[in-house]
Amino acid sequence: MSTVLESPPVSPASPLLEIEGAIATITLRRPATHNKIEPEDLPVLRGYLADLNANKAVRVIVFRSTGKSFSSGFDLGHLGKAANSTDNAFQTFTDEIENARAVTIARLHGPVYGGSTDLALSCDFRIGVTGMRMFMPAARLGLHYYPHGIRRWVSRLGLGPAKKLFLTSRPIQAEEMLRIGYLDALVEPAQLDAELKTWTDDLLAQAPIPLASIKATLNEVARQEYDEASAHAAYAASLKTRDIGEALAAFAEKRAPVFTGT
Repeated sequence: MSTVLESPPVSPASPLLEIEGAIATITLRRPATHNKIEPEDLPVLRGYLADLNANKAVRVIVFRSTGKSFSSGFDLGHLGKAANSTDNAFQTFTDEIENARAVTIARLHGPVYGGSTDLALSCDFRIGVTGMRMFMPAARLGLHYYPHGIRRWVSRLGLGPAKKLFLTSRPIQAEEMLRIGYLDALVEPAQLDAELKTWTDDLLAQAPIPLASIKATLNEVARQEYDEASAHAAYAASLKTRDIGEALAAFAEKRAPVFTGT
């Protein structure tokens, strides 16, 4: 039986990390401010990611939150006070989500705004619910969005949707979020956790080593940073694993493989 390991938060409102088996869950817990991310939350969140990167038993990371909204983004009141540090720390944080070893999923139970639209976009997958919406008001607030966020929006959603969202600040509804590829799945609220389990079950059924290496190569391609040598090395390494032999044996024997990540 899996046990739940809880990382003690800095304060009752700071993000919470829980680990159950191969799945880690990071929960935002500021519902009174629609889970606005405060500067003091960033080192906590980044520390969690660093710990999870080092914990190879964790293969999926789920971002979730409490209250009515997923998150309203970074507290913009701090931008002018720390223009050369705090905003870059948020960019670094979202890059660290994108580059996390484990596969990441954003569980979007409600609206998502501002910087947290990129927090979710940094994840490998986003599961949303009917009735939710999102918008990116950076230009309306006088802010040129941080560079890596813009790159991610264009590489993942395309230039047209990125221009519409950034240059008009218009909110879009769940159905359009699905259509442009922001959401990977859209379900009724009551089905959200069942859908999430379907995704985590599918991910945990894959061999751990190529799951991580293929994710890394796909992200490199999307950022136009593809490296032929590292991709080939990952391919060659996968051929020498115990898991590929187990997968082939399981296929021949018509059974589910038992992967060990070796």
